[in-house]
Amino acid sequence: MPMIMANHINLYYEEHGAGEPLVFIHGLGSSTRDWEFQISKFSRSYRVITFDLRGHGQSDKPSGPYTIPLLAADLASLFQALHVTSAHLVGISLGGAIAFQFALDYQAMVKTLTIVNSGPSLGGTPEQAQQEIERRVGIVQQLGMRAMGETLGPNLFPKPEHAALRETFMPAGQRMIHVGISKRHARCWAGI
Repeated sequence: MPMIMANHINLYYEEHGAGEPLVFIHGLGSSTRDWEFQISKFSRSYRVITFDLRGHGQSDKPSGPYTIPLLAADLASLFQALHVTSAHLVGISLGGAIAFQFALDYQAMVKTLTIVNSGPSLGGTPEQAQQEIERRVGIVQQLGMRAMGETLGPNLFPKPEHAALRETFMPAGQRMIHVGISKRHARCWAGI
């Protein structure tokens, strides 16, 4: 199991291929597994790096609070540990928020920035963001990660030809090894 010390914690990471570094950053409550379909394609031309954020997957799960700047600092430390001076970044959901922060804090380390299904915050009013946080946390705490997948899957993969992707996505939460989703994780994503 490839682990590396970064920002005083052990982060699980994977590397595939060779070339310019391309780093994929997963979403809240997920892991490197978010990128299993992209790795084989992109590793033909790039040095693909995936990793589990702190508190997720196989990485250390220290007590919080977790903040977007802290997660961006973890990534900067991972770059240093892997001897990466700059990379192409792809972030989905929470990973996109981290990528935005990383681009602000470590501009020279970013070659390109690709954001998927994300923004620098949840948007809307603070009250609407809080309601969305409470809804998502409640789903996970009461019904589990599969229920979250079933809630998000149809929105992420809406077309009939996406049925196989939906079926792969929805149970993925049950395979993940992560700390329970808590309000501190959700608040980190919302930036509050």
